[in-house]
Amino acid sequence: MEVRTRFAPSPTGYMHLGNLRSALYTYLFAKANGGKFILRIEDTDQARFVPGAVDVIYRTLKSIGMQWDEGPDIGGDYGPYVQSERKNMYLPYAEQLVKAGKAYYCFCTEEELAARREEAAKRGETFKYDKHCLHLSPEEVQRRIAAGEPYVIRQNVPEHGEASFDDVLYGHIAVDCADLDDMILIKADGMPTYNFANVIDDHTMGITHVMRGNEYLSSTPKYNLLYDAFGWKKPVYIHMTPIMRDATHKLSKRDGDAYFEDYLNKGYLKEAIVNYVALLGWNPGDEREFFTMDELIKAFSVDGMSKSPAIFDVNKLTWMNAEYVRRLTPEQFTAYALPYYEKAGVSAEHADLLARILQQRTEVFTQIPEMLDFIPRLPDYDVELFTNKKSKTNPEIAKHVLEIAIAALDALPAWEEQPIHDTLLGLAEKEGMKNGTMLWPVRIALAGKQVTPGGAIEIAILLGREESMRRLKVGLEKLS
Repeated sequence: MEVRTRFAPSPTGYMHLGNLRSALYTYLFAKANGGKFILRIEDTDQARFVPGAVDVIYRTLKSIGMQWDEGPDIGGDYGPYVQSERKNMYLPYAEQLVKAGKAYYCFCTEEELAARREEAAKRGETFKYDKHCLHLSPEEVQRRIAAGEPYVIRQNVPEHGEASFDDVLYGHIAVDCADLDDMILIKADGMPTYNFANVIDDHTMGITHVMRGNEYLSSTPKYNLLYDAFGWKKPVYIHMTPIMRDATHKLSKRDGDAYFEDYLNKGYLKEAIVNYVALLGWNPGDEREFFTMDELIKAFSVDGMSKSPAIFDVNKLTWMNAEYVRRLTPEQFTAYALPYYEKAGVSAEHADLLARILQQRTEVFTQIPEMLDFIPRLPDYDVELFTNKKSKTNPEIAKHVLEIAIAALDALPAWEEQPIHDTLLGLAEKEGMKNGTMLWPVRIALAGKQVTPGGAIEIAILLGREESMRRLKVGLEKLS
């Protein structure tokens, strides 16, 4: 049997990290078992449809290397792969269930249902549809349909007995049919509900393994009743635990910590995000933490999936991202950093130098503008910054250092790293100073801050001769 899995997102916005993990595990399972990964767009809820969201799905999956074998844009033998384009196929299946007594037409209005919900609430009961329309005669049903009355088609869940299924992670799950509601299969607008369409689509597309969030555990018994009603073979179910922000809170869209593109915009590398998300609820069975997509495919097994909720730790993601940043070539680092140089107002003229001083310090790329904020504009600073016990400097020593440094640097024929290095360290040796005693005042004068990427010599190159000399003289004026 060929393994066929599907990722079936709703086009309602950006890719949530939970959806990303569902897609990733579904893809990895299919590829690890030599199977097919199918992309299906579930757009039956037109009220929540967001224009452009389908393109976001395509872009996200492709950008991280998850190419589908069948889908809306590439076709396949089981299309269409967009539910709204399959609309005409669902009603006949629902009518087949009606004829078999497994479903029925319901004409109850929203107002009538709301009144019954209110009555149930007053009694302290959970509302469940009372099969009010189940016993309408076929003639009555046809008369009301012919009269143009709006209707839905509901599943006729048995009032007694048990509905159950087996899940790879959770084992055997059974519920009392008396506790299940008669869910709507076809809505008044003729569109299928998600609950009905996903069953029809999974069967007609030959899906063998259904991987989805465990919020569907409670609905799956009803899905299996539909499979039984049609006499269809059921897929293998693998329900995944949620991704949590902490022990009691799910990831929050409101807090900006739920979407894949949020983290790209925060300066994280897509490879790091995918690697980290892969480990949220799955363990390779060894100590490895870093994986390429090919390595994930080879390592992935359902046996490594957890039944406990996964905690999303942004600090761990940031640590992992920093490791990925350090593994970039200088050229790759520069390519990612260029937009942040531009945001900082810093020229990429000295890209090699910038990569050298920034790459080992960068955890996420959005840190770069702050690290370079002293380059476009000298911050206002206090002369007390010239005092540093480790470098054995104070304002008096700093004044002397800047006086001799300005004279020596001004005489340099070429403003290059090696001559500046040799000049300043040569002055330190001549004056009998430690290198730090010479370099600290120069760095403070050039940057106006104590913590900088790179030291005095690198900063001088980034600023250029004219700006460096101007800042050194400003520093001397402050100390005079």
